[in-house]
Amino acid sequence: MTDIIKQAIVTAEAPRPAGPYSQGIVSGDLLFTAGFGPQDPATGEVPASVADQTGQVLTNIKNVLAQHNVGMDDVLKTTVHLADLADFAEFNDAYAEFFSQPYPVRTTVGSQLANILVEIDVVARIPR
Repeated sequence: MTDIIKQAIVTAEAPRPAGPYSQGIVSGDLLFTAGFGPQDPATGEVPASVADQTGQVLTNIKNVLAQHNVGMDDVLKTTVHLADLADFAEFNDAYAEFFSQPYPVRTTVGSQLANILVEIDVVARIPR
């Protein structure tokens, strides 16, 4: 049996965990992020629109990935939670600004979120 090694990622450039979880975990050649909401880590402010919230969420994720020299092009999978699936088109336009082809695989679901419109987590490959 092999030991699975986990290394936590911590940065002030993304919202601090609100509970017993890590902002990110590295295991082997994969990096997993927590589900991030749209809070600005410096001010705690939350943008109003789905597009602006999506941009802030993906910026938070980008900042966590950067702590381990991983970029958005290294993202393999995203899981997206939208408070209202009717906001999908606005979300999708903002999301597309952060990724290039080949795009990561994505699951998008409607979820009951606490006073936010979007939450996203990712799985990324650590480049060699």
